Amino acid sequence: MFETHLTVVGRIVTDLRRKPVNGQELISFRVASNSRRRNGEGTWEPGNSLFITVNCWGKLVTGVGAALYKGAPVIVVGDVFTSEYEDKDGVRRSSLEMRATAVGPDLSRAIVRFEQPQPKAAEPVAEEAAPDEAEEPEEAADLVLSA
Repeated sequence: MFETHLTVVGRIVTDLRRKPVNGQELISFRVASNSRRRNGEGTWEPGNSLFITVNCWGKLVTGVGAALYKGAPVIVVGDVFTSEYEDKDGVRRSSLEMRATAVGPDLSRAIVRFEQPQPKAAEPVAEEAAPDEAEEPEEAADLVLSA
């Protein structure tokens, strides 16, 4: 009810870690979101950074595990919380984590080709249209991707 919903745009900065937890699979990774700003001379300089651990459960595990990797530009949406733990020296620490509800490539910084799973039942395949009968690009953009 009182969750903090957040969207983070950044890059994956760790390898994806896949592990079973209480009979479910989890994929987690860290994302860095770095800002830049122009200074008085008009040149870009680094701004603030956010590092967050992203946890993916359920259907996200398959898609994230197949499509993403360390260094990939991503957009992540989910609920944010603080996780508290003791490090190996017994010091109490905390880290910012996100339970992702959606994860995808940042198409402003990557070119991606989507693949759809094959239909479960055999469906008739339409013959390819002749080059002059091909669909217009805007019609092809209406394609709905589903799992």
